[in-house]
Amino acid sequence: MAKAEERIDKWMWATRIFKTRTIAAEACKKGRISIGDAQAKPSRTVRVGDIVKVRKPPVTYSFLVKALTENRLGAKLVPDYLENRTPQSELDLLEVIKVSGFIDRRKGLGRPTKRDSRELEKFRQDIAENSGMGWDFDFDFDDNDNELED
Repeated sequence: MAKAEERIDKWMWATRIFKTRTIAAEACKKGRISIGDAQAKPSRTVRVGDIVKVRKPPVTYSFLVKALTENRLGAKLVPDYLENRTPQSELDLLEVIKVSGFIDRRKGLGRPTKRDSRELEKFRQDIAENSGMGWDFDFDFDDNDNELED
C-alpha cells in the first residue's frame, strides 16, 4: 500500500533534487525549502499535489509532487514522481549567469578550457542569429586603414 505522506528531505533525496539526504536536510534548516508558502523543516511531510519550492541561488525551482517514494530513483523514473514547474524566467536567469562566467572571467582563473571556448562561441552565434542585426564577431582590421596618405 502506498504511503499518503513522506518526509520532505527523504523525498527530495529520492527524486534526485539533492545529492544526499543530509544536504536536503541542511537546505530545509537554512530556510531554502518551502511547501506552499510555508518554510519546511526536514521532518515536514509532503503529499501528492503539493508544490515544493527549492531555492538554489540564484534560481528558485518549483516542483509539483506527482507521487511519493522513500527509495532513491533512477534518473529516468524521476518524471513519474515530480513535475518541474519552474518559470522560464528563472531558467533564463540561470543561463545568463552560466554564460556570464565566460565573459567576466576573473583574473587568475587561467585560460578557458576547450569546453568553455565552445560554449562561448555557441553563445556568440546564438546572439548573432537571434539579434536580427547581423552582428559578426569576426572583426577584420586592415593595417592600411590607419595610414595617412600624403
